[in-house]
Amino acid sequence: MGSFSIWHWLVVLGIVLVLFGSNKVSSLMGEFGKGIKSFKQNIADDDSKKAADASMANSSLNAPLPEPAKTTTVNNG
Repeated sequence: MGSFSIWHWLVVLGIVLVLFGSNKVSSLMGEFGKGIKSFKQNIADDDSKKAADASMANSSLNAPLPEPAKTTTVNNG
């Protein structure tokens, strides 16, 4: 009670195929797959950008500091 058996799911699948047709369902699944692939690619691109930013930040922290300017004092006397 409360859970669906395999027969319930087969009936639901049959109704969906009748209402939308097999071409509509297959094109919908193709678009879903493309969306997942694009999402994974964007995540990978974001991770590589973060790694590049981190390495750039580390290299700028190791850069030599500029030497302080020499000041001259004038002695009036």
